[in-house]
Amino acid sequence: MDALAALFADPGSRQMLCLTARVTLAGLLLHALFGLAIGYALSRPTWRGRGLLDLAVTLPLVFPPMATGFLLLMLLGRRGPVGGPLREWFGIEPVFAFSGLIVAAFIAGLPLVVKPVQSAFENIPKILPEAAQTLGKTEWQIFWHILLPNIRNALIGGLILATGRSLGEVGMTLMLGGNIEGRTVTASLDIYNAVTTGDFERAAAVSALLGMLTTGLFILLRRNARAPLGW
Repeated sequence: MDALAALFADPGSRQMLCLTARVTLAGLLLHALFGLAIGYALSRPTWRGRGLLDLAVTLPLVFPPMATGFLLLMLLGRRGPVGGPLREWFGIEPVFAFSGLIVAAFIAGLPLVVKPVQSAFENIPKILPEAAQTLGKTEWQIFWHILLPNIRNALIGGLILATGRSLGEVGMTLMLGGNIEGRTVTASLDIYNAVTTGDFERAAAVSALLGMLTTGLFILLRRNARAPLGW
């Protein structure tokens, strides 16, 4: 408890925790938007490029995070095929900045949202949207009033898992953020830094805080699993 109190009393630690919260919130919003869109797209019948998109989304689940971070660094770095044009044309620095942390959190958690959403869309009885079409409902009305309520629990569960995953991400965050003190050090990186410098008390305090947060996420996940479908 003393270590936790000292953690919150330190301005640098509060800044680190605030940065972690901002990254987590930004990742949550991106996961909700792209997880829903990509999950829906992958649940549709075979179309050109579907397998490639599925591979790109799923790969971070099995590929080592440090290696994934290195590949992203090569793509988004100043001389990378994506990072170079972004910097030259728009003045955007995708790595060693806040944006790099968001990319790491987004890539790490995206499969945990997409896969449950895709499965939920695929398991919706086809008779439901077909019946709505015969009643004259538009595609948007069918999606909003029929499809989305039926995949709500899967979406929420995926978002909870993705949030927990992004909170614990180290490898990609280290590569894309650069581990710059005061700028790109999140809670997980702070634990890593504390251990490497021998400050085990600080590492324990930050670990305990993340442990409490993830326990709360686990409780939400259990409640969501028992929640009824619909709004």
